Amino acid sequence: MEQLYTMKEASKLLGVHVRTIQKWDREGKIRCVKTVGRKRRVPESKIRRIYKY
Repeated sequence: MEQLYTMKEASKLLGVHVRTIQKWDREGKIRCVKTVGRKRRVPESKIRRIYKY
């Protein structure tokens, strides 16, 4: 199963603000997954696509 990161964790990895990731999600640049509790999680594959390790 793929690693899922919280918005805060993803923002630290990518070096951007949490609101930037939320904006990217709305624009379709990055696709977040919503949990049962309606929290957004960012799949590791999407982070890797934006940030080349």
